[in-house]
Amino acid sequence: MKRQLTSLAVTAIKVVALISLALTVPFPALADGATQISGIGFFADTGACTDPEGEGADYALRMTGDLEGCHYVFVETASCSPSGTYLETGTEVFVGQGSGNDTFMTTYRFAAKYQDCANLVGEIIGRCQHPIIVGSGKGIYEGVTGRLDFKDDIEAGNFPYRGHLRW
Repeated sequence: MKRQLTSLAVTAIKVVALISLALTVPFPALADGATQISGIGFFADTGACTDPEGEGADYALRMTGDLEGCHYVFVETASCSPSGTYLETGTEVFVGQGSGNDTFMTTYRFAAKYQDCANLVGEIIGRCQHPIIVGSGKGIYEGVTGRLDFKDDIEAGNFPYRGHLRW
């Protein structure tokens, strides 16, 4: 009986070790060429983001971290539900700091909960997904694909992002 328990314990340890090893080996399809990115976006101060690509934008974010530059937002749809849920979709253009020739475009979907949704006051939570539009990259972003995800930091008043870029 004691021998069976010892054998069972050894087998269990081997299985756990094998699973642990399998989980630590990178998956080539997911890791091949992907660059993890992160940083923080802030509402741009007046005059801070003046790139021609942003003309007509509803607002702009000043991006810091792995993406340095301006992120111009063009709202296409917006709606509020009686429960305070806000949904918004649109397109965006990121213009890298410097020459202005390093750009890519995204579509986005933003979802948030507000205390007063009709006036967009009292945000409780907000997050959005931004898939990069294939073929939209120029300059250092030529051929880029991937996605950015933002989660609003209500208390700090900024927008931390993370994501991945792939060439």
